[in-house]
Amino acid sequence: TVPDYFDEDLFGLVGEKRRPPYRWFLVGPERSGTTVHVDPLGTSAWNTLVVGVKRWVLFPPHVPKSVVKGRRLTLPGEDDEAIHYFTTILPRMKRRAAACGGLGDYANFECYEFTQFAGETVYIPHGWWHAVLNVTHTVGITQNFCSRRNFDVVWRETRGGRKKMACSWLRRLRERYPDLARRAEELNTRDGFVMWEDDEVEQKKWRRKRMEKERRRMEKKKGRERKGSTTEKERKEDKEERKEDKGREKNITGSCGSSSSGRESKRTRVGSAREVSPE
Repeated sequence: TVPDYFDEDLFGLVGEKRRPPYRWFLVGPERSGTTVHVDPLGTSAWNTLVVGVKRWVLFPPHVPKSVVKGRRLTLPGEDDEAIHYFTTILPRMKRRAAACGGLGDYANFECYEFTQFAGETVYIPHGWWHAVLNVTHTVGITQNFCSRRNFDVVWRETRGGRKKMACSWLRRLRERYPDLARRAEELNTRDGFVMWEDDEVEQKKWRRKRMEKERRRMEKKKGRERKGSTTEKERKEDKEERKEDKGREKNITGSCGSSSSGRESKRTRVGSAREVSPE
C-alpha cells in the first residue's frame, strides 16, 4: 500500500505500460548501497524499510555536483562504492567544508545524515542529492512519483526527456486535471518549447530513424532467407518488431494526443556490494 502522504501519482495517467519504471523492491546485503545521485525526471521519492537498518545522507539542490560527488577528495585507486563514500569521502567532505569557512564551492554547504530503521519511511524531495548505505541486510520498497508539488520540474524534464510520452500525458491531463494541463502549456509558452508532435524537424528525424530501422530489419530477414533457415526465435523477433512499428505509427497520429511507449531505464552499475533494484 502506498503511504497516504504520497498517494498522488500523476504519471499514473499514462498507464503502467507507458510510464517510466517507478517502483522497486530492494534487497541489499550489509555494506551495499547506492552512490550519491538525484532521482530522474525531477521526481520525488519515498522509501519504506521493511527489514534492517539503512544510513542516509541528503544534500539540498544548491550544493554543487562536484562537491556532492567528492571529485577533488577521491584519491587515486579509490572507488565510489557506497561503503567508501560513507566511511571516507563524506568525512573528508565535511572537514573540507569546515576548513573553507563557507566560501568557494562550499558556500552554504549543507548535508543531512540519519539512520532509517525497519517500519520507517523516508521522503526524498525532488532535486535533492542522496546516497544510501545498508548497515545490515535490508529489504525495502521505493517509488518515484510526480505530484502537484513538483509538477513544474517534472513537466520540464519529461517533455524533453520523454517527448512522445509527454504528448500522451498532456492529453490525459486535459481530460482529468485541466488546471495542470493549462500550467504545462503556460510553461511551454514561457520557455518557447515546442511539443514533439508539433515539431516538424523532430517528426522528420523520427521518420528517418523508423525507415532506417525497417531497412535493417528487411536486410536481416533477407539474409536469413538466403541461408534457407529461420529459427523460431528469429520469427518471433520479426513479429515483435513489426508489432512495435505499427504501434508507434498508430500512436503518433494527432496533435499532442497520442500515446507511445517511453521507458526510463534504472541502471545499476556492476560491482561488489551494490544494492539490487530489479525492475
